Amino acid sequence: MTSESKGLKAYLSAHMRDYGLLFALIAIMAFFQIVTEGTLMRPVNITNLFLQNSYIIIMALGMLIVIVAGHIDLSVGSVMGFIGALAAVMIVNYDIPVAVTIPVCLVLGGLIGAAQGYWVAFWRIPSFIATLAGMLVFRGASLWLLEGQSVGPFPQSFQVLSTGFVADIFPQAMTSPIAEAVGARNFNLLALSVGAVASMVIIWLGLRGRARAKAYGIEGEPSAFFWGRNVIVLGALMFLTFKLSTFRGLPNVLVTMGILIVIYAFITQNTVIGRRVYALGGNEKAAKLSGIKTERLTFFAFVNMGVLAALAGLIFAARLNTATPKAGFGMELDVIAAVFIGGASMSGGSGKIVGAVVGAFIMGVMNNGMSIVGIGIDYQQMIKGLVLLAAVIFDVYNKQKQG
Repeated sequence: MTSESKGLKAYLSAHMRDYGLLFALIAIMAFFQIVTEGTLMRPVNITNLFLQNSYIIIMALGMLIVIVAGHIDLSVGSVMGFIGALAAVMIVNYDIPVAVTIPVCLVLGGLIGAAQGYWVAFWRIPSFIATLAGMLVFRGASLWLLEGQSVGPFPQSFQVLSTGFVADIFPQAMTSPIAEAVGARNFNLLALSVGAVASMVIIWLGLRGRARAKAYGIEGEPSAFFWGRNVIVLGALMFLTFKLSTFRGLPNVLVTMGILIVIYAFITQNTVIGRRVYALGGNEKAAKLSGIKTERLTFFAFVNMGVLAALAGLIFAARLNTATPKAGFGMELDVIAAVFIGGASMSGGSGKIVGAVVGAFIMGVMNNGMSIVGIGIDYQQMIKGLVLLAAVIFDVYNKQKQG
């Protein structure tokens, strides 16, 4: 075996979780595409996939930071339901404008996160206990606020948070010939253009990162892996945006998700505060001795989680067009599962935003595919539990192997 092949093997072994996630998602999508006889990849179903999983992905971004910091938040589902209930009461019952309701709900979500983060960070109460209490409190608060009844419907200006689409900026004279060529009723050129621009940005950032690593003498990702991974990712991105282009274009919630993913990926990978969060989860005592204000960092991790849970609650309520007392029930389990499937460590200190997003999509595709096939909710829960267990076992096995 040559030294180059040994190097490739060593790199693949060290990054097995990252590549394994990507191939697992592709394999799951291919499987359900076959068993659903092509239904999974229809434009309308792809749009539904984004709408159905948007709030899971948004909360997974905050949950990843909480878990990387060495904690957990069990209250996110209840907070999500409570904020949706509050928005319904404000808008439907009291006719408070949407432009006022949304900021108030986001601020309240941050305050809820601050209240829980205060006990965890400064009183050293285990996050499991503090947020379990929060889960019970806000589940009850939702029932009290709605008086056990569903409240709705919402005005169109609120529904666009989840069910709205970005209007195509290109003239119909330009898009109509394309629609005829691909056999669609209409074609949203903006969606395809966004996919193309995003693809170029991904390649540019990847090449820039490789050049920077080479300049500092850091051994980066082998070229074969780099180009292979990017061909798969960019191919999938262009395929999805093309499918969306033949339906109604880019959902508003997809744009919101995309912006948040980019922001949080940048924060965790390229900022001082991001590196400090990983240091906190890796070894809190060492982080504190190195000058990191660990209590304040933990506090703000929960504040951030509260804001994202509130945003998810608004989107969820907008999608259902009503607030129900059971909204968000059990949602924290899907969020936590997505983060762990995405490669986050149970002990903190490791995990990536992209991994959490891929983990959420794996859960979403499984839910959607099994529902289309007609698998009952009982079997769905069992299968998801086994997938989560397999992901955790794989994580533990890799750590023992590398250790």
